[in-house]
Order: sequence, then structure tokens, then C-alpha cells
Amino acid sequence: MSVTVVVRRGLDRFVTREPGRQTRHSFSFGTSYDAERVAFGPLIALNDDLLGTGSGYDAHEHADVVLVTWVVSGALTHTDESGTSTQPAGELAVTRAGTGITHSEHAGAATRFVQAWLTPGAPGGEPARLTTTPDLSGGDLVPVAEENDLGVPGATLFLADLPAGTTLALPVAPMRYVFVVTGALVRSSLAEPLSAGDAFEISDERDIQVTTAVPTLLMVWTFAD
Repeated sequence: MSVTVVVRRGLDRFVTREPGRQTRHSFSFGTSYDAERVAFGPLIALNDDLLGTGSGYDAHEHADVVLVTWVVSGALTHTDESGTSTQPAGELAVTRAGTGITHSEHAGAATRFVQAWLTPGAPGGEPARLTTTPDLSGGDLVPVAEENDLGVPGATLFLADLPAGTTLALPVAPMRYVFVVTGALVRSSLAEPLSAGDAFEISDERDIQVTTAVPTLLMVWTFAD
């Protein structure tokens, strides 16, 4: 059985530029549309944001979507109906919009964050927000959000902070999305080397390993279908 893998290069992502901010979109978003890049399973957006000091997103609404935000550097100030909080580098937030939320996101200093949008298992429900600071010091994949947290059946998010030269076995699942946040992976049977912003879309349950070329941050999603 052959492995079904699509490599998405970071340089091929859609880019949105506004004063004080830049976003690279891994899937169709806003006015940028490609029929072959609409979703991967329940994952409908993966946005890589750079915000300058004081910039961000003013109050806007979401409903029936799950937002997963990982701050890579800097800090993100989040405001919604429940109040205002600061999300520092290394913290992960899961926001289940449910029947609807209004929130804003701003950076006090230069900030990078990666935000995934997912389709929940069922529409509606009470909005909820969960934050956690995962311990990634072990040099391995760490499950940081599972289906009960996400409200997405069969979905799990793993993060990893890996030293150079680490060989890592990816979790086995029918669908896997591997995003290189920082660093690089060496050439493998799957593809030429991958660098920051590149991704694998894997639709196969065979055992797969990747190896880091330099210190690397990985975001790995697994989905049941």
C-alpha cells in the first residue's frame, strides 16, 4: 500500500498583508481561493500570523468553529465577553465559538502565532475557552488538545520542540497534517527537505518517521477521517 502524501510549500501559501500585520494562509481564506486547498478533514484554516507592536484584529464574530491558537513568540492579548487575558509565547488556547463569540486579538510587541480553524462535530453549544502551557522539554511529540477539548471527533493536536538530529515517529491515524513551525526536516522518502512554513498532508496509516535537520518546532494534527 503506497503512502498518500501531499507536500505544501510555505512559499506557495496565500499571503494577506495589512498595516502592521502579515498572514500566510495554508488553505483558501477570504478573497484567496483554490478549489484544491479548501480543507484537510475538519481543518479549514491554518493561519501563520506576524503582528507588529500594537497591531492585530479588532472585535469580530465567530460561530460554529473551533479556533486553536499557539503563540510562538511575543504575546497576544485576547478580549471577549468574559474579559481580557494575555497569551504569552508557549501557551495554547482552544476557543470553541459555539453559538457565537465576539473577540479581538492584539499584540503589545512583535508577535508570531499560528491559528488553526476546525469544523466542530456538531453546531451550536455554549462558547468555551481553554488555555494551557504544554511542557515540550522532553524532545518528543506531546498531545496538547484532544477531541473532548476540541469538540471535533477523532481529532488530536500534538506539539513538539525537537533538537537537531531527532528522528520522530508520527502518530498513526487515517489523516495527518504536519506543519513545520520553525526549523527544518531533512530529506526523506516523502519529500525533499522541508523548512519553516512547509507541511505534509498524509492520508495513509503507514508508520512514518521524520528527522530534524536543526532545532525544530512541529505542529501535528491527527484526524479520524
